[in-house]
Amino acid sequence: MSQLENTNTLFQTVKEVVLKAKNLAYRSSNAIVLNMYWEVGQLIVEDEQNRKTKAVYGKATLKNLSKSLTLEFGTRFDDSNLRNMRQFFLVFPIRDAVRHELSWII
Repeated sequence: MSQLENTNTLFQTVKEVVLKAKNLAYRSSNAIVLNMYWEVGQLIVEDEQNRKTKAVYGKATLKNLSKSLTLEFGTRFDDSNLRNMRQFFLVFPIRDAVRHELSWII
């Protein structure tokens, strides 16, 4: 085997290892972000409902929360995304029902 062939084989093998690791890292971080969005949605719903069966809407809670979170963490926490997180929790109230392969990039 020539030096060039050996280099190409090594390159391909290393490339496969790197791509596999990047894919695992993406899937792990994606699962962590999904869990965070679910928990944020749960906290919002619980706060809105204040232990009542139905939520009381019209409060400025999301708008105020959004302002604070956006200042702290950036635009990923605007009120539109917070409403999406709330809806995510309402659609999947059982955390184990959420597939970790889902992707929610905001």
